[in-house]
Amino acid sequence: MSNTPTPQLRLFIMMLLQFFIWGAWLPMIYGYLPTLGFSPAEQSWILNAFPLAAIIGMFFGNQFADRNFAAERFLAFSHLIGGLAMLGLTLTTSFWPFFILMWVHCLFYVPTISITNSIAFANLSDPQTQFGPIRMGGTIGWILAAWPFTFIFVDWAAVEAAQPDGLIAWLGTALSNGLSGDALRAATPWTFRVAGFAGLALALFALFLPHTPARKAAAGGGEKLAWLEAFKFLRHPYILVLWLVTLADSFVHNAYFNWAAVFFGSEQVGIPGNWIMPVMSIGQIAEILTMLVLGMALKRLGWKITLMVGVLGYALRFLVFAYLPEHTGLIVLVNLVHGICYAFFFATVYIFVDAYFPKDARSSAQGLFNVMILGVGALIANSVGPWLLQSVFTVDGVTDFKTLFLIPAGISVAAAVLLAVAFNPPATAASEDAALEAGQG
Repeated sequence: MSNTPTPQLRLFIMMLLQFFIWGAWLPMIYGYLPTLGFSPAEQSWILNAFPLAAIIGMFFGNQFADRNFAAERFLAFSHLIGGLAMLGLTLTTSFWPFFILMWVHCLFYVPTISITNSIAFANLSDPQTQFGPIRMGGTIGWILAAWPFTFIFVDWAAVEAAQPDGLIAWLGTALSNGLSGDALRAATPWTFRVAGFAGLALALFALFLPHTPARKAAAGGGEKLAWLEAFKFLRHPYILVLWLVTLADSFVHNAYFNWAAVFFGSEQVGIPGNWIMPVMSIGQIAEILTMLVLGMALKRLGWKITLMVGVLGYALRFLVFAYLPEHTGLIVLVNLVHGICYAFFFATVYIFVDAYFPKDARSSAQGLFNVMILGVGALIANSVGPWLLQSVFTVDGVTDFKTLFLIPAGISVAAAVLLAVAFNPPATAASEDAALEAGQG
């Protein structure tokens, strides 16, 4: 009997490692870069490597890789280069080497998000029912990336000095003595080490994935400008409204990652350094549960209300951050809405596109919205986020988090109002088929 994992298990592990890599380094980098002495502009250039790589990958890289390489080999090569670049980040605190290594990592990593989807869809007999559980591996991977740092970011000198008696006392002492200040900064490169080694592990594991040969372009090369054709769908008002709201929601979503780690570790909130990443992963735990009820919610609430709930969840979280920072338990608990926001808005957008767009245009339409979700929204947040936090709302070392958080809260409310007033899709997708097809011409 063979001990080789089943194809579905291999695909699940692939997704787990894919998002483990991203989840390991992203949450802490926003608070780490200022400690290296980088200016807000320099921080933005580093942080924008990911969204710019997403835009480049969507327009050019993904189609090139898809048509010229077996997907699993491209995945292996990309994670080899990306993993080595991530490990290289642990060897420097100078701007230019750090900047170049982060861009190398992102330019090779970001296209693999689509490549892993392609490998999964190509090797599932019933993608509609099988892909969800496979993709859940990514959510679990993000969560698993956070929890080891509750032990990595521990002040072990304080634990030793406390001399706890017994395993339970030792565990409690360790978990309650997180690093802070310069000690936390010195330990943060471990996030890059963990991500880098996970990347090398996926590079090796990719060689054991099911073979997924290159897809040759159709005769005539009509797909070459598929992304350009997708923009023609924006002539439909309700699609344009959803596209613009997606931009706003992506900005708010990424503003959270820009500011949350700094806020959680501030004197106002006082979450220990070793608990910041686990607290930020609570939303992914809620995401798993929310995904299970999303289909039922869509049937009962409809597209508009479901999307509005997802948008307003972000407003709720930022309002709690703004007005109740001293209630640490509530600050932790409100992160559960992150999963609800992601499922009720971003996942719903993907489902909406699949339901309303013609089959031959769905891939391009998903790319159209991904430009906002992974690209432009994150680009804006990463460009203005460090500047707002460090230059506008911080004076003499004191940060006005309340006013800062009212900005994304207000944007979320405005986006929800726009959905309520102007997002009016047809009652059924079938009634719009002819109009959407006309929009391609």
